Amino acid sequence: MERINIQPKLFLWALERCGKTEDAMESKFPKIADWLSGKVYPTLKQLEKFAAATYTPLGYFFLKEPPEDKLPIPDFRTVKGQPERPSPNLLDTIQTMQSRRDWMREFLLEEGQLPLSFIKSVTLRTNPVKVAMAMRNILSLPDGWANKVSTWKEALRLLRKAIEDSGVMIVINGVVGNNTHRPLDVAEFRGFALVDEYAPLLFVNGRDSKSAQMFTVVHELSHLWIGYEGVSNFNKLQPVETKVEKFCNHVAAEFLVPSSEFKKALGENQSESDHDLFHILARRFKVSPLVIARRALDIKHISKNRFFDFYNNHVKDSERDREIRKAKKEKEGDFWKTQGVRIGELFGSAVVQATLEGRLLYRDAYRLTGLKGETFDSYATLLGF
Repeated sequence: MERINIQPKLFLWALERCGKTEDAMESKFPKIADWLSGKVYPTLKQLEKFAAATYTPLGYFFLKEPPEDKLPIPDFRTVKGQPERPSPNLLDTIQTMQSRRDWMREFLLEEGQLPLSFIKSVTLRTNPVKVAMAMRNILSLPDGWANKVSTWKEALRLLRKAIEDSGVMIVINGVVGNNTHRPLDVAEFRGFALVDEYAPLLFVNGRDSKSAQMFTVVHELSHLWIGYEGVSNFNKLQPVETKVEKFCNHVAAEFLVPSSEFKKALGENQSESDHDLFHILARRFKVSPLVIARRALDIKHISKNRFFDFYNNHVKDSERDREIRKAKKEKEGDFWKTQGVRIGELFGSAVVQATLEGRLLYRDAYRLTGLKGETFDSYATLLGF
């Protein structure tokens, strides 16, 4: 049986890259110790299985040196001041979304779609308050819109629909595609934006709380307005020290919690403790209590010490709540509702339309949506086709 000479360091690199250990892989690959020592080489079939198990492109194993993983879009994340190495899960997710964006652009151009006027419509010198107002106007969301619905889930659904109605694709997903064995890490990234004048796309990490997702959605939407795509994450609600991220955070805060409305709400709840106040206003504006606390700090309603005291306590409470939810294995909803969020009606409808018209092969439609056979047909019916 022919074996392939693969350098041991490439196996080690693949394991480190996907966050798996030799011991964890031994049951699937009994010869892994020999591959790592160079005593034995794998067969092509074994190598293909190992590549799939480590989410590594097969061709990488034939290189002389391990390649350096780089994000295909700007990286606005840092860990201790240094850019964080992207995981295979993040890389695969971005590449999938880029494929959707590229296909959607071609589809819309064939349909005679005009470019979206608001993409790249402002600069970093534009007043963030004016940008937030312009965004709410485009989305047809009046002042106090979030307070008119009862839950964060409803507010997020309303916001998501308004964004799609404006011509922007939005995807909220907590795993790679539909693979529940490949969860997306909130500590690695919260979201990213792909800029395009015809087919812009927002991606939000669905493993985050609904209230936190609200902020991420608008932060990434702000990226489209200034025309800067990239991957974002937030530490203590403070972005990387770049003008772009600071600007997007400012716009998102003003969009979700307008300063005039916020100051009025603070005056109506003066007697409350920080904990109660921030949670009361979080329910009103449908954002995380941390966003409310950050807004209070920005307008100097509280000191930095009070903000960080609340922040640290909130993080502890959130971690405890997360463990409780994990233990209960709470479900996010049925399969079709999940697909609606993971694919999006705007993109999904375009794919189904092109497929039924014979402009797109079913094979390619399956690849773009992650749905196959009867499941894809049922999805098309659900969309009204």
